Amino acid sequence: MSTGFFKVPVAHNEPVKHYAPGSPERAEIKRKLAEMRKEVRDIPMFIGGKEVRSKQQIELRPPHDHKHLLGQFHKGEKTHVTQAIKAALDVRENWAKMSWEHRASIFLKAAELIAGPYRAELNAATMLGQSKSVYQAEIDSAPSGGFYLCPHTF
Repeated sequence: MSTGFFKVPVAHNEPVKHYAPGSPERAEIKRKLAEMRKEVRDIPMFIGGKEVRSKQQIELRPPHDHKHLLGQFHKGEKTHVTQAIKAALDVRENWAKMSWEHRASIFLKAAELIAGPYRAELNAATMLGQSKSVYQAEIDSAPSGGFYLCPHTF
């Protein structure tokens, strides 16, 4: 039994940035887009905390620019699904034994990182991968979707 006093944060949406000309967020997203367009990423699966690559890779190209190669992802097979299910079941008991406060802190930390230092990267990836405008990426990706504490998660 926990002996601490905990205050769960009130759920709210992140403020939507508007990326106005001359704003710091506009400069940051332009820099991140240019940086990401220069890369060709190898995107593995992650199963049980390990990078997993398959023999079959699928090219990723922006819907608005089919000539540009963003990277390749490794296509999963039935064996990968089985491995992922086994990995999830292997950690299920430890996760269930963890206090709800600790589980909540993990999700809250993830939300903090997505809304903060990884926001531009997530928005730029959304813009390139789905042909979204910066404003569409801002409202469609995780930062502005907010973070809600669902009791069933914990």
